[in-house]
Amino acid sequence: MASSACGAPSWTRKLPPLAEWLLLAVGRAGATPEAALVARYAARLRPALRIIEVADGRGSAAEIMRREAATLSARIPAGALVVALDRGGEAPDSAGLARRLGQWAGSGKTLCFVLGGAEGLDPSLLEQSQFRLSLGPMVWPHLLARAMLAEQLFRAQSILAGHPYHRGPRES
Repeated sequence: MASSACGAPSWTRKLPPLAEWLLLAVGRAGATPEAALVARYAARLRPALRIIEVADGRGSAAEIMRREAATLSARIPAGALVVALDRGGEAPDSAGLARRLGQWAGSGKTLCFVLGGAEGLDPSLLEQSQFRLSLGPMVWPHLLARAMLAEQLFRAQSILAGHPYHRGPRES
């Protein structure tokens, strides 16, 4: 794969402008294999996926969700397009996610994905989001959810650019 002077794959130059990819996530990844996988895909995205981790909340389930929502909300950039990762959200296939990302990327806004903690996202944060994205009906460890999201964002970006990374059925 050819790279431009800045190290970005050359095929990413064909993509619509996007201010920033941002993932706000509850919990600390540390130096784990999952964190390395996330970093691998995060670095491939253009612009690169920036990850901000916030501490897990403490208290009852409702209190944890409330505290985490307050902390996450405070980190959402003004004017960002907010995508909440939620098991009850829409679960598009890879091509469908690529189409959606193509629409969002054209806005030039920061695309901010929000991943809650073990209790999920507080309803107030879900209401604040413009879209709810599900990675499927199964429950995933949060570090794997981060990796799956980062890979799917890279896959979607490659689909939009016509790069052969995605070997699934292509749109005509």
